[in-house]
Amino acid sequence: MTTIARFSASSPSGARFAGRSLAGVGLAIATLSISVTAAAAQERYAAYVMDADTNEVLHQDQAEESRFPASLTKMMTLYMLFDALERKELTLDSKLTASKFASLQAPTKLGLKRGDQISVDTAIKALVTKSANDVAVVVAERLGGSESRFAALMTARARELGMSSTRFVNASGLPNLQQRTSAKDMAVLGKALIRDFPQYYSYFKTPGMTWRARYARNHNGLLGQVDGMDGIKTGYTRMSGFNLTSSVERNGHRIIAVVMGGESASARDAQMAHLIEGAFEEIAKRTGQPLNSATFVSMPVNRVTLDFSRSADGEEGSAEPAPAGGVTVQTVPADRPTYTVPAPTTPHGGVGAVGTVGGAASAAAFSLISPMSDPLY
Repeated sequence: MTTIARFSASSPSGARFAGRSLAGVGLAIATLSISVTAAAAQERYAAYVMDADTNEVLHQDQAEESRFPASLTKMMTLYMLFDALERKELTLDSKLTASKFASLQAPTKLGLKRGDQISVDTAIKALVTKSANDVAVVVAERLGGSESRFAALMTARARELGMSSTRFVNASGLPNLQQRTSAKDMAVLGKALIRDFPQYYSYFKTPGMTWRARYARNHNGLLGQVDGMDGIKTGYTRMSGFNLTSSVERNGHRIIAVVMGGESASARDAQMAHLIEGAFEEIAKRTGQPLNSATFVSMPVNRVTLDFSRSADGEEGSAEPAPAGGVTVQTVPADRPTYTVPAPTTPHGGVGAVGTVGGAASAAAFSLISPMSDPLY
């Protein structure tokens, strides 16, 4: 039976440092801080995996609990924009004009000034790759007259799609306590984007875009790394943690997976890659037969606790540096694939500590420290 692991970061060993040197006390405080962060992350975490062809649930963990969508919000902003294109209200060459309000949005953004114009095609690429908050407002104001009215239209459309746990109050996903969703609802939206707008869905695998001589890479680090992944969207705020909705197709079979509340981009990506491999491994076992969702849903989910690795001198509590170039996610047995997940870059440098999780069934190395002061993406 396949086991899908859920990653968390905590250490129960903080008390063992008490009474040691000042450095030991510092390590204990750091460990306690990480444990508190991990407890908060437990409240943010949610996951959902579904068969896009049959709607069968392959995995769920707090999937209907209320969560902050962060920039997963832009999936609905794009849904509304694609709908406007289909209704011929706009074309890909139509020009959108930035307002002063749009120009004042927090990063990440293109840096539009009042009066700047961009094409719809550029707007789509900016939302998909750079997750530009100013562009989200430009789209909202063009389609709804104001961002608040557009958000009401987004919520209404969400209800039509069956997203019963979702409410939008802005088009970008910038922090707002009233903007809520669930992992299940995000999967429903992911499927709707593929089903309703197949002619535009390929935008979600755009590797990057150039704007004013600067190249912006797609924030989805699993594109090109996980076999068959062709979208969809990342998201992050301090309140939400690291979110990702993914769509993967292999041998004509598509799944949609959602991970919310990751503690870092790499931890989220590692979890997503693991869930995807678990899902397709189970599907492969049942080739030619209807999926039995009840069996998969009942599969155990490991709540893995991270202990710090020992440093070269053997001191407990020391963290090993992150490997250069990314974080390796490896599942066993050896005939299953290995992915290199790009490590998150932050204005503060580095990716933090790296630990190893899993047991005989699986293992993964991932970034522990979340760049909490990074802008939304």
